[in-house]
Amino acid sequence: MTSAKTHDDGTAILACTISRDVQNFDLLIEDMETILGERWGDLGFAEALAFFSQAEAESLEFVALAIDGEDEDNLSLMGEIISQAKQKKIKIVLIAEDVTPASLHQLLRKGADEFVPYPLPEGELQEAIERMNKPEPVAATAVAAQVAQGDSKEGALFVVHGLAGGVGSTTMAVNLAWELATASDKEAPSVCVIDLDLQYGSVSTYLDLPRRETIFEMLSDTTLMDDDVFSQALQTYEEKLEVLTAPSDMVPLDLITPDDIERVIEIARRKFDYVVVDMPTTLVHWSETVLQAAHVYFAMIELDMRSAQNALRLKRALQAEELPFNKLRFALNRAPKFTDLNGKGRVKRMGESLGISIDLQLPDGGKPVMQSGDHGLPLAKSAAKNPLRREIAKLAKSLHSLGSSSAEAA
Repeated sequence: MTSAKTHDDGTAILACTISRDVQNFDLLIEDMETILGERWGDLGFAEALAFFSQAEAESLEFVALAIDGEDEDNLSLMGEIISQAKQKKIKIVLIAEDVTPASLHQLLRKGADEFVPYPLPEGELQEAIERMNKPEPVAATAVAAQVAQGDSKEGALFVVHGLAGGVGSTTMAVNLAWELATASDKEAPSVCVIDLDLQYGSVSTYLDLPRRETIFEMLSDTTLMDDDVFSQALQTYEEKLEVLTAPSDMVPLDLITPDDIERVIEIARRKFDYVVVDMPTTLVHWSETVLQAAHVYFAMIELDMRSAQNALRLKRALQAEELPFNKLRFALNRAPKFTDLNGKGRVKRMGESLGISIDLQLPDGGKPVMQSGDHGLPLAKSAAKNPLRREIAKLAKSLHSLGSSSAEAA
């Protein structure tokens, strides 16, 4: 397809792909033809903005905005396309390949309704379309809650998952949450960190907070959970960061169901600008729920054989279940120094052999990182000049600045 005109002159166009060159996304073409037949069209980026003002655009139900790494220099144009589509009440599916987490976050905050990684997992585009067309559940209750609680924040969800023990996932989650909470002196964003490692979670230890019995009670029956119950389970750290710790006693990981997790995430995103989740290493039946909801899903690894093997096993498991493995953003902890050319070569070979992109490389923070956790302090308070702290702070400021600029533009 080369334009927004359908081959069938007797029917209206229901959807359009928008891309630099749709031929770069052959799987998207196949899925669009399977789902819509000939009732779809194709537009370039500049053409899309002009087309939205034409009468033919009135019949559009959704657009599929397909981008890759080469398009990251034109994020402002991508954002304008999303904004124009939202004004026309057209749904947006974001199709992305080799795009950084920061760019994805910016476009999702701009208003994209769904995200699907490319290459497209089988059936994923169809499911995204069905989710967009699904009516909001209990609309009256949602409106009442919004009146009672104020405008919904629809905060961004960042997830941290360690693919092996000791790779620094909790350190990453806690410090990313703290850096986000302190990212702005004028208008500090509201941030919540949630420890979903129900058995060995140590977010409470890293922030020197007690564990409460109310957390187990809340998770045991989330059907009774509302904003007040959720708020009572939280603890405040330094008046800047809200924390939902793991339960006080070790409990089975199947204590909670996917529906429970969905309720917790929904309330947290409604109350906070940013929600950071620390996941257990083990995959459980609600892991998919968190993966699908996440805006950025950091998979923590190290430059060793166990991380490589676990990453490969995870890749096979997710692809076997047709889950969006490409949504994961791999973060290498204790990465080689800039001058370590041999180590840099090993990192490159690791990514190539596993068929993954290592998007984030975090330096080795050394003993101060362990000491910071033992003292219950974020690195910013115990070792502000630590190289690991600086890198996490840089990531947090990048995510926050992009989110803020998107919110202002919207």
